[in-house]
Amino acid sequence: MDESIDALVASVNGSDAQALKALFARVYGELKQLARKQLSAAPGATLNTTGLVHETYLKLAQPAGPSLQGRRHFFALAARAMRQIVIDRARARIADKRGGGQVQLVVFDEAVDIAAGDELAPDQLLRLDGALTELAADDPRLAELVELRFFAGMAVAEIAVLQGVSERTLNRDWRRARAQLHASMFPET
Repeated sequence: MDESIDALVASVNGSDAQALKALFARVYGELKQLARKQLSAAPGATLNTTGLVHETYLKLAQPAGPSLQGRRHFFALAARAMRQIVIDRARARIADKRGGGQVQLVVFDEAVDIAAGDELAPDQLLRLDGALTELAADDPRLAELVELRFFAGMAVAEIAVLQGVSERTLNRDWRRARAQLHASMFPET
């Protein structure tokens, strides 16, 4: 764990705008990796990785910004902000194409196996987002795992270190999250 990042997070909580800038500068490379993974699943994205990181900064730098509780919480919020930005862009693309075809269903098991560079259609992304929002209401910890795993593209080992839990626990949680999302997306099956 990087103590300088934890110190910057503590300064951000002290309403230090310069600390937030320093925090983003310190983790900029990691945020660009997260952005790259986010955008790889969003076809025709109008943002590049730099733009997504900068929009994430603007979202988190709001005057009534979030109270951060450490490195894990910061990256979870950054992943969630990126997800929201990408989802908002997908909604806008669908709105632009009103009546432009049938909504295509996405099977979550297929979605979670998407490799870097594969894409989800905007309607598939929105369907997954809706199911994830329901999961967050029931179990925020599982929803955070899905955001970090699917939307931020982090490996189980990375998340285990970030959250301070075993990989075995996360693998069990991952299976449970997938099952709950599938049940939410396809209640008729």
